[in-house]
Amino acid sequence: MDSPRIDFERALFDPASVFATPEEVVAHPGLTRGQKIDVLKAWEYDAVEAAVATEEGMPGNENDLLRRVRLALASLAAPQALVDAAPTKQHPLLGPRDAT
Repeated sequence: MDSPRIDFERALFDPASVFATPEEVVAHPGLTRGQKIDVLKAWEYDAVEAAVATEEGMPGNENDLLRRVRLALASLAAPQALVDAAPTKQHPLLGPRDAT
């Protein structure tokens, strides 16, 4: 049985246009573990940007998307693989003890 095909480039650019939930990314049989992590990291970035915008007073829906994306990432990756962003308000840099 063939796995369903997706537009991987589109998923990297706009994950929500290809997948309904972060959990759907994790469960997709046609993506490698690395591709799933890449898509989820893109989704995490989008979710963080939306959360920061909401925090700064811009209209938006607050929900648990960011938490769900991070849980999905954690289910796929070793903690060290998740810590590769520069320290900013959107992406704090975690130390080795924080990443475990």
